[in-house]
Amino acid sequence: MARRAVVAIGGNSLIRDASRQSVEDQYLAAAETDHHIAALIREGWEICITHGNGPQVGFIMRRSELAAHELHEVPLEVCVADTQGAIGYALQQTLGHDLSRLGIEKGVVTVVTQVEVDENDPAFAKPGKPIGSFLDEDTAAQRTLENGWTCIEDAGRGWRRVVASPAPVRVVEAGAIKFLMDSGFVVIAAGGGGIPVAERDGDLVGVAAVIDKDLASALLAGDIGADTFLITTAVEQVALNWGTPEQEWVSHMTLDEVKGYLAEGGHFAEGSMAPKMRAVVQFLEQGGREAIITDPDNMQRAMAGETGTRITA
Repeated sequence: MARRAVVAIGGNSLIRDASRQSVEDQYLAAAETDHHIAALIREGWEICITHGNGPQVGFIMRRSELAAHELHEVPLEVCVADTQGAIGYALQQTLGHDLSRLGIEKGVVTVVTQVEVDENDPAFAKPGKPIGSFLDEDTAAQRTLENGWTCIEDAGRGWRRVVASPAPVRVVEAGAIKFLMDSGFVVIAAGGGGIPVAERDGDLVGVAAVIDKDLASALLAGDIGADTFLITTAVEQVALNWGTPEQEWVSHMTLDEVKGYLAEGGHFAEGSMAPKMRAVVQFLEQGGREAIITDPDNMQRAMAGETGTRITA
């Protein structure tokens, strides 16, 4: 019986270091990740790939700012759509090459994916997700007045625009994604957490927000009936008491243990592992079988139970 998994990869995983940020560099990084995903497909896994886009959206916004004296600026939700196409193209093409070399006749498609949020979400009253370039105080004040931005001073480094990070409510194209997977395709979807949209007078309209990629991926995983939710990150395993003398690598946790650790606080950093653990909780509470967290190079071994951190209900 086929096994179905959502594999969530980070946008930062396509940026090896500050000297390798070009489109070609990111394409090569995507190819490295796809080698491991192709190996999972060879083993019989049905795969849906989701991905982050933080650095890539930043690049688009910076280009837009630099060209503002000649061209219109690009709204945030359109930046997300742009990155879904560009990153999807790189993943789609490089994975297609790998599958062809392995003799696997399987199509790979990218779905430009909208994710609905609730405009009454409390996050909109307290925007806190920094995006775009650093600004001086006068420019920040001007953008606030002219564009309605919220800008905050960032640790003495300058001012930055901040937007809301609301909870995902619905993956609009989930039915199409499931249909494509049921038809034998590998699907790349929900890039960057999805294009944030909200319902107004019966229509969906784009909103300036950033949706957590792992939460949106967990929601999609439930919608398409995934057995396994694999999140890749910078470490091979999850650690308790991260960065302290009591740090402890963990190979297995239960859902109740994860919820307890989140409630205690201090085990998982808010800027990195804590959101991933909340996504794991969401997936398992939706009826998922298992979640796995590891680094990209160890995907195959982690899925085989040889490394990584496995969380079960």
